[in-house]
Amino acid sequence: MYSALRKALFALDPERAHHFSLDAIGAAERLGLMSLFTKPIAHDPVELMGLTLPNPVGLAAGLDKNAQAFNGLGALGFGFIEVGTVTPRPQPGNPQPRLFRVEEAGALINRMGFNNLGVDYLVQRVRHRRYKGVLGINVGKNFDTPVEKAAEDYCLCMEKVYPFADYITANVSSPNTRGLRDLQFGKSLKHLLERIKDKQLQLAQKSDRYVPVAVKIAPDLDGEAITQIAEVLCEYSIDGVIATNTTIDKSSMASLPYGNEEGGLSGKPLRQRSTQVIAQLAKVLHKQIPIIGVGGIFDGTSAVEKIRAGATAVQIYTGFIYRGPALIRTAAQALALERRRSVGHHSQ
Repeated sequence: MYSALRKALFALDPERAHHFSLDAIGAAERLGLMSLFTKPIAHDPVELMGLTLPNPVGLAAGLDKNAQAFNGLGALGFGFIEVGTVTPRPQPGNPQPRLFRVEEAGALINRMGFNNLGVDYLVQRVRHRRYKGVLGINVGKNFDTPVEKAAEDYCLCMEKVYPFADYITANVSSPNTRGLRDLQFGKSLKHLLERIKDKQLQLAQKSDRYVPVAVKIAPDLDGEAITQIAEVLCEYSIDGVIATNTTIDKSSMASLPYGNEEGGLSGKPLRQRSTQVIAQLAKVLHKQIPIIGVGGIFDGTSAVEKIRAGATAVQIYTGFIYRGPALIRTAAQALALERRRSVGHHSQ
């Protein structure tokens, strides 16, 4: 069924198709129609950052930036959903067009630039939550906030979303906000994580509820940078790491239509690189911090690959756009099978 629908959606401009799909999913859920389109997904609970996920397949941030359709998306069977990236003030993002399909490669290129309606709008949306799975809220800085003042934006967003989030992600790796990726390195990262950790502990004390914090990193990091980031994450007792965001390496796209567009590349071309980053992180982290694997998951095999590399759970985005809701089920089944296989293997 989705392949016919996809044909119609892919005939539209990508950003229009995106808004149309979110509106349709939101409406179907409000009208109680989701059960017509979905089959229940096997319960396969996984522990992550002290939370219990109904299954280890999540939706990555960026699809539902303003939490407009997360109840409907949740009804499709995701074990966890991450909304955002949200910034303190609303911002339009980069000029359109800013989202491109590279169909031959099973990829997307986007330079959205954290377009969102601001944290107050998102909070109003998540107040009315019907989704029973785990809800993550991804936060970032406004485009005009200097990098040295970025921590203020992250902390302000954390304070506002804290009562409604099951976990919070600090996005320091989008390639579409100038200077943002600098926050992944050296003193900038230490300063940011110190402020975020302080804020988290303050809020936990005030509300008597500990909300874990994850950091989302880029795929375009060398081994040394990955090791340094892992050490800083451990130093500040960050609860999780999401690997990875989109890549700025589009060398494999050069000959394809839209392949040279500015922005971050996601989808199949990212599969191998994100798995390598997960494996490198896992080697340095020694299971001290759980990893959520993202990048190029289009089927059960690519989902299992991330888990074997060292991830505890996975998130999908571009694969979901190309493959539709069936991918959630396919990935969840493959991961459940893999867990049974590895448990059986360990108990022998």
